[in-house]
Amino acid sequence: MLSSKGYDYIVVGAGTAGCVVAARLTERPGTRVLLLEAGPPDTLAEIAIPPAWPGLWGTEVDYGYLTIPQREMNQAVVSWPRGRTLGGSSSINGMVYLRGHRNDYDSWVEAGAAGWSFDDVLPYLRKMESVPGGDTVWRGQHGPLHPAVAADPNPLSPVFLEAAAAAGFPMSKDMNGADPEGAGWHDLAIVEGRRQSIADAYLHPVAERRTNLTIASGSRAVDLLWAAGRCIGVRFARGTEIVEARADAEVILCAGAVDSPRLLLLSGVGPADELIAAGVDVVHDLPGVGRNLHDHPLVSVVYEACKAIPPTANNHAEVSMLWRSDAALPGPDMQLLFAHTPFHLPTLESAPNSFTFCVATVPDSRGSVRLRDADPASAPLIDPNYFSEARDLERLIDGISVARELAHTAPFADWRKEEALPGSDLITRHEVAEFVRRATGSYFHPVGSCAMGVGPDAVVTPELRVRGVEGLRVVDASVMPRVVSVNTNVAVTAIAERAAELIAGEVRTEPRQISSTHR
Repeated sequence: MLSSKGYDYIVVGAGTAGCVVAARLTERPGTRVLLLEAGPPDTLAEIAIPPAWPGLWGTEVDYGYLTIPQREMNQAVVSWPRGRTLGGSSSINGMVYLRGHRNDYDSWVEAGAAGWSFDDVLPYLRKMESVPGGDTVWRGQHGPLHPAVAADPNPLSPVFLEAAAAAGFPMSKDMNGADPEGAGWHDLAIVEGRRQSIADAYLHPVAERRTNLTIASGSRAVDLLWAAGRCIGVRFARGTEIVEARADAEVILCAGAVDSPRLLLLSGVGPADELIAAGVDVVHDLPGVGRNLHDHPLVSVVYEACKAIPPTANNHAEVSMLWRSDAALPGPDMQLLFAHTPFHLPTLESAPNSFTFCVATVPDSRGSVRLRDADPASAPLIDPNYFSEARDLERLIDGISVARELAHTAPFADWRKEEALPGSDLITRHEVAEFVRRATGSYFHPVGSCAMGVGPDAVVTPELRVRGVEGLRVVDASVMPRVVSVNTNVAVTAIAERAAELIAGEVRTEPRQISSTHR
């Protein structure tokens, strides 16, 4: 039940970041927090079943967003599933638990986000997890998350690792440890055969016993409340009712890379000309809101198997590989996720008994989230602007070559039947480029649309405060100036852990003394 006495903080969105922020802030008994979630509680049985995650798309726990037609992809409209339940996308994602590389975080500092280097973030990456037997310099021992490599792995997973070694790629002993580059077993957010979402780890263990935490599911924020340039609360829809709640300290947007900028825009914070054109009264002209949107583009190389691939008890993808498209780069910009099942756009075809090399890159292309009009019920205009920078397309073409090289090593000889996608008849660079344009989709990692920094296009400061207004922060994937080289959920969790300390005024300021071998 909503409190009649008000709240210190209102957290908008009970996804990955929102669950962490709400749980950490309410560790202080006197801190009153209202956590708003547009979707239903996370009671759908399939959420907990690791292999069932693809079937969650298009259900009541998925926003089911679509992009606008993509100019460089033959006008394709790309599916963007986003979690709409407690735990957000951590409740519907593929459960891959990867931090990324030191350079991923250091690049944020280069973009003006002081305090967000790898050495700054590592204590929070450790704080969030418990990895018995892990190297304590790199891995946590007392956190709520329990990531681990696959139990009872599919027999094709070690074949992939043998193939990567045969092709000359290094092996990583711990892809979340000292050396994350190369191929290895990545951790999974699976505990005792069940998904461990961020809601499972942070929210549910404390929800019933903390009287200072109010969780309101089925409550979608439609507007922010203002007084003299300060955000003082949130207006949200609950069924057919419109409700207002006030925050004495701050409102914290944790609604993700689509809905955090969308709510800012609906509330009059954003590029003034766009707001006026959409019929929204301007509260604060902030040009960067909704800009810098980007997402890992992903293309699949699929091979039919010549013998039956056993079913999985895990998430269909237990191993992966990171590498640099150019040796001169300061960190990896390419990822290959190996799936022992066919995984590709629904517009393409392959045999059910197939395995997939999912190739992704850190993009240079940037797009936007914009309003269609001033109606909160209208779908947003999502434009990742895939392949607007030709370098992204070129790297995926080269990534397909890497996948084909791995597939034709000796370890895959007993499994490989024929190439289904792109197909062995597509050989020239032009032919492969045309395939990439029609076969690429989202890797479901949108970021950047409320980027942190100090320049005129930055939306939030390095303390995650919205620039130019008071009482308002953004804490989610939208604040990343640049996407990490891997799946984003771990980085978002760490952002939220550090944000909770920033909000409470408890961030440690002593210099970090961390080994520089993580390169």
